[in-house]
Amino acid sequence: MGSERASVFEEEDLDISGFAPKAAEPPAPPLEKIRAVSEGASFRSREPRAVAPPAARTERERRRFRTGRNVQLNIKARSEAIDAFYAIADREGWVLGEAFEHAVEALERALAGKSEVFGEGEAKPRRRLA
Repeated sequence: MGSERASVFEEEDLDISGFAPKAAEPPAPPLEKIRAVSEGASFRSREPRAVAPPAARTERERRRFRTGRNVQLNIKARSEAIDAFYAIADREGWVLGEAFEHAVEALERALAGKSEVFGEGEAKPRRRLA
């Protein structure tokens, strides 16, 4: 064929003798032979290695209650503070939302009369909790 494209509308006989099905591919060698050759050539395997299980972590009991509370609060805190919060809630028999509400009430009572913390009066430098 030349460099011109064949027309769809012309009634010429196209020479398609150059087209033929692909020859069948030879079968793959057995996996044992492949593994022996790759180990001999120091190839690294892509197979996953056995990983040591992570350090044991204390699992907390699932807490699912229907309380009418539907807003979520995500905070970052130290592990000790979270463990103490859970311990207080467990000791008192409160769900976590209820424990949070008690904590907010206690904080409000503790801060009552200390309006300078909230910007009224002289500002006091805040200290970082350890």
